[in-house]
Amino acid sequence: MPETGSTTGSPATRRELLARSGALGAGIAFTGALSELFTGTAAAQNLGHAGYGPLIPDPDGLLDLPKGFRYQVLSREGDPLRSGEGPVPSNHDGMAAFAGRHGRVHLVRNHENRAGGRVPVPVIDGLTYDPQGKGGCTALTLDHHNRVLSERVAIAGTAVNCAGGPTPWDTWLTCEETEDRAGTNGYTKDHGYIFEVDGADPRRTGAVPLTAMGRFQHEAIAVDPKRGVVYETEDAFERPFGLFYRFLPKKPLGGTGSLRAGGRLQAMRVPGVPDLSSIQEIGARFDHIEWVDVPDPQAAETPIRHQDFGAKGITHAQKLEGCYWGGSSVYFVSSFAHSAEGSAADHYGQIWRYDPDRRRLTLVIVFGPDTDVQLPGESPDNICLAPSGGLMVCEDGNGAQHVYGVTRRGEVYAMARGRQNIGTPEEPEWGEFAGVTFSPDGDTMYVNCYTPGTTFAVTGPWRR
Repeated sequence: MPETGSTTGSPATRRELLARSGALGAGIAFTGALSELFTGTAAAQNLGHAGYGPLIPDPDGLLDLPKGFRYQVLSREGDPLRSGEGPVPSNHDGMAAFAGRHGRVHLVRNHENRAGGRVPVPVIDGLTYDPQGKGGCTALTLDHHNRVLSERVAIAGTAVNCAGGPTPWDTWLTCEETEDRAGTNGYTKDHGYIFEVDGADPRRTGAVPLTAMGRFQHEAIAVDPKRGVVYETEDAFERPFGLFYRFLPKKPLGGTGSLRAGGRLQAMRVPGVPDLSSIQEIGARFDHIEWVDVPDPQAAETPIRHQDFGAKGITHAQKLEGCYWGGSSVYFVSSFAHSAEGSAADHYGQIWRYDPDRRRLTLVIVFGPDTDVQLPGESPDNICLAPSGGLMVCEDGNGAQHVYGVTRRGEVYAMARGRQNIGTPEEPEWGEFAGVTFSPDGDTMYVNCYTPGTTFAVTGPWRR
């Protein structure tokens, strides 16, 4: 049985939280346990506020923001890449921002194109893994006014590039969310890998799969900046659901290319818990977490989550998505669990914290349906720390799509609302947000609309 720790902050009803945050009608609430997320981080020193006021309708019909904020459209699907290599690819997803010289910012952006992707990433010599893959990354270089100085292909010929994560040496690890083999969907090579991308100089990293990190339906990664351990989430779509992994590199923190030296891939086992969705109590804590070597990281015959991990089994979870490092711990998100689809219990989202120093796993957030913490649709997806001392969360659900801010106190506010209707007036449908990230100086929030693929830079009176 888990040990139950106390939650910080005073609990409040969902309606009270919504009223305080000005988000009534938006259908979103969190709890005071969010303070757990920021313990030991720089963000914990500066608490966020309850929001920036109501969203103002955008006369151009793209992005609603609070008063005092403005956006720039950096890039749009189908427009010409500034490199002249072809059109801007479709399906904008995970993204990260890196500091460049002379105040410049390098943005690396995923394109989650499947075999039938509308606008594929252009095939470029030296940067292409599989010429039949439609996914990949593009890289934008911006000046300190967020003017686009360059935009080019950073890696091509990959597939279903969903999320990923930054490394301590300022490269991006882009993740393929597929297990398709050569011969499937026209591919000429096996897919399901992680690739390293240097946004400042893509040819320095090329298009080399980091095979030792496993072949599975990757979602996101986070790197322990002290040990160099890489944590990985798996967003498997059917039972058995995905696993939470760690990769122990032979050459940790060795800079660009060090992950190519190989290492050991392990999966997390929570003793006595075969499915994380069964844990519903905020503060539930498990000590002595076990890590088990993956029998076949290449999944040559059997997908990893189907492999034999011994009599004790392994711990699964539905819809493992966002992953990031904060303070001394790694956080990862399960966006939802549906018992009708095979999960042990229902929820609209969980956020877990793993502390490697204590080998301790703690459930810090649970979203509905049987809690006071609820979101409509499919709960949190991409997530990042904000310079105001809270979180920014990309909503992935039905209806109008939002980027929500969440303060350390658990107060929620709508930061942005998408206005691009990709459906019809009778049956509206809005493109979800993805890839939320901040500039190194914290003055700009960058975020993608997944479809139609659009990258925004949002500036304004961000609170410190």
